[in-house]
Amino acid sequence: MSAPRRPARPAPRRCRARRAATRATWLFAAWLAACAPLPERAGIPTRWVPSPNFNARSPAFVVVHYTSSVSAAHALRTLTNPVAEVSAHYLIRRDGTILQLVDERMRAWHAGESRWGATVDVNSASIGIELDNDGFEPYSAALIDALLALLADLRERHHVPAANVIGHSDVAPARKRDPGPLFPWRTLAAHGFGLWCEPPFPPARAGFDPLLGLRAIGYDTRDAEAAIGAFRLHFVPGLPADAPLERDSALIQCLVGAALAAPEDEVPATTRSPAPPAASSPTSSRSW
Repeated sequence: MSAPRRPARPAPRRCRARRAATRATWLFAAWLAACAPLPERAGIPTRWVPSPNFNARSPAFVVVHYTSSVSAAHALRTLTNPVAEVSAHYLIRRDGTILQLVDERMRAWHAGESRWGATVDVNSASIGIELDNDGFEPYSAALIDALLALLADLRERHHVPAANVIGHSDVAPARKRDPGPLFPWRTLAAHGFGLWCEPPFPPARAGFDPLLGLRAIGYDTRDAEAAIGAFRLHFVPGLPADAPLERDSALIQCLVGAALAAPEDEVPATTRSPAPPAASSPTSSRSW
């Protein structure tokens, strides 16, 4: 007759805790996998063969706006209201506080119907930055300092070319005026952000077409009057709207040269260098 089997001793408390933690980890991993979004697929039958060779897409442009609101709090309510259907990646208050509203990997609804060069959906290719300003007041020093710090961070991480820091009025010239005539583009260019030329400008070459020059810079010249107005708002605010464009030929030629000369991962875009003449060069419905 065999001896009765002794009852198994319970596992030590430490082992039970370890097994419980392992089970919890596996359950959490399974929950994360279940919540992960499915890959976006083609609209026709395909076979999914995943590759490990990819990373996140980076923005190519930074678009600067003013809020045109009486306060940052008012602008924030609009930018976070689902009914308004407008947003931006960042909002900078007058005191320099930076609020992030949208993941940089996501498409914020800030530029609306817009175009810059060959880019016809600026929202999909850009970071949008709203500045706490009503459009009629000088920008505070704290706000500009915060903007410069944010632009430096974006340049470090995304390698946005200096010439691709632009205004809302540049990409939507028929609809928008922000960041307005009081925005300090020259200050930004001195820190390596945005296109700029300092006078005196070398004379424009014979036969230089200033409207083609605007197109080479990036302006949508299908509405020539709007493109000229946006250009002057950015580079020569205060110039009468009816002044002949030929007056700006030397400046436009210099800007074209600066845009062509700027390397991809960037030197300051301020220049006095002469430049050769330019020969040529799914849209959101959001209004901001």
